[in-house]
Amino acid sequence: MATERLSSILNHINPSKTGLSTITQKNADDIVITLAIRTPLAKGGRGGFKDTPLDYLVYLLLKEVNKKMNLDPQMVEDICIGNVSNGKAAYIVRAASLAAGFPNTSGASSVNRFCSSGLKAVQDIADQISMGSIEVGLALGAESMSEGGDRLERPFHEEILKANQDAADCMQPMGQTSENVGKDYDISREAQDRYAAESYQRAERAQKAGWFDDEIVPITTTIKDPKTGEQKKVTLTKDEGPRYGTTFESLHKIRPAFPAYGDRSTGGNSSQVTDGGKIFAHPVPLGLQLTPLPAAAVLLMKRSKAQELGQPILAKFCGATVTGVAPRIMGIGPSLAIPKLLTKFNLTKDDIDIIEVNEAFASMAVYCRDILGLDYSKMNIRGGAIALGHPLGCTGARQICTGLSEARRQKKKVLLTSMCIGTGQGMAGLFVNEQV
Repeated sequence: MATERLSSILNHINPSKTGLSTITQKNADDIVITLAIRTPLAKGGRGGFKDTPLDYLVYLLLKEVNKKMNLDPQMVEDICIGNVSNGKAAYIVRAASLAAGFPNTSGASSVNRFCSSGLKAVQDIADQISMGSIEVGLALGAESMSEGGDRLERPFHEEILKANQDAADCMQPMGQTSENVGKDYDISREAQDRYAAESYQRAERAQKAGWFDDEIVPITTTIKDPKTGEQKKVTLTKDEGPRYGTTFESLHKIRPAFPAYGDRSTGGNSSQVTDGGKIFAHPVPLGLQLTPLPAAAVLLMKRSKAQELGQPILAKFCGATVTGVAPRIMGIGPSLAIPKLLTKFNLTKDDIDIIEVNEAFASMAVYCRDILGLDYSKMNIRGGAIALGHPLGCTGARQICTGLSEARRQKKKVLLTSMCIGTGQGMAGLFVNEQV
């Protein structure tokens, strides 16, 4: 502790010349992650969580957090869940946390910034800790896509719609925005299918090698046989989305998912986020894997607090930033959020070891990778949302669990996560792995 405080003082006197050396310094006031775990991502409709409601899954994950954090739950002062679809998410996280053994003196809240909600929850908890409002906090991301995804129930007021084109374009379905990106930036169907095939193949390799195992906690729940009504207990231990043996050729046969808007985005090269027979903002034709209901959790505190409590420090949370883009091409959000984040920390893309860019659609993933010149060998090493699924509120927290796990495996340090956001935004977060 004394050594790190002296180092912090010397760093202020003799500031580092590079952003990389700055973010990898260890200071008492750093916001650190001491636990990052998630549930498996299950298929919707027929998967292992098909009969598990969101409140119960959040409760089960919080029980695992309570068991694994090696910390008196009285120490956790606030819990924030990122969620998009459920207007009662604040009720859910409060009741689930109390049932899971957290005290009634802990706060609870929900936050919604569409696909970045999980990262936004982490940022909100970190900001509270940094400001001294709390000392220990828990950020979650969870989503049940069967509750509606980011679908609008009615048009905006006519005065909003006629005010300007950007406001009107917030009505565009996400599939339409994907086709816009494909057409505007000439991302061909072939390029999208080749990217998607690689995502599936990377996920298959990672799963077979057991790379996901240290980020996933087994979840035991009940499943009902649709024919007999018989209920039985099942324990889920791995993601259900990856389809072994997926190839470019097999994906290239799939019909377009949004024929009214274009012919490049399909159920095979878009993220897996439908449920049963309902089609939401990122539609996937029936018959493909569906992943509507996972949850992820990230425990945060200052470095000095973690050391005082004897907590293992997994990583340092450096910060996050958000930016806006035209709603009709919302998928390009990471192409602006990532440079903005790098500039804030005086970094270059070459300083980043592991990159997690959410694959809402192959159109935006290909565009962001290519326009930024990202090293694809560093990006989505275990596959992404095309193969694993994109449960909106969970993704931002899930990416942290996956990215830090991969950084530990490779003994690499710097992790960057990013995602596009509905209505035209992008967000990016920066982390330093300390388990090397």
